[in-house]
Amino acid sequence: MTTSRFYGRIAGVGSTSGVRVVVGHWHDTPLGAFSDAMVATGSGHRVLLAPHEAAAGFIASTYRFDEVRIEPFAVAARDGAWRVRSPSLVLDLTVGPRTALGRLLRAVPRRLAGSPAFCTVTDPVARVVLDGVRTRGSAGGGRREFYGATDHRVVTAASGSFDGVDLGSLAPVDPAPRFGFSSTPARPSVTSVVTTVRG
Repeated sequence: MTTSRFYGRIAGVGSTSGVRVVVGHWHDTPLGAFSDAMVATGSGHRVLLAPHEAAAGFIASTYRFDEVRIEPFAVAARDGAWRVRSPSLVLDLTVGPRTALGRLLRAVPRRLAGSPAFCTVTDPVARVVLDGVRTRGSAGGGRREFYGATDHRVVTAASGSFDGVDLGSLAPVDPAPRFGFSSTPARPSVTSVVTTVRG
């Protein structure tokens, strides 16, 4: 059985234009460090923005998209802000304080929090506490995926554009974009995660 682990952070935001964006900023993966975005338009069209073929192939085999774009993609992330840039997407996020959930997650040892066994145990709790969020499920092709969260911060503001059209201001991630078995929390946020794919 092959096991692949991805360490990084995921920012999930909605906008008043109806566009919802999930940005992955990965510092340690089998594909090297990279960033990507999953974008759902107001009409429900799902677009993957990935920096190279390897990332696009892995992500597209794991989640569902109507369109895949390979293009230069950069994220500059620090404690209080994210700056996301690609030919298709411009996104600036203001990141606020750690949430109560984040404080709880920080109390769990990282090695335990990222283990598939712990993700299996926490899945029923995640479903109740965070509507639409799952910590385990199908990754396609007979594979299984596990999300181990280690921190959670609120996003307090967002601005930018997709395909040159202004996104408007920050809004809940609603409806869920339905890229895969789990959704980003409806409340705009940044989550530190260990993602494990087995199969």
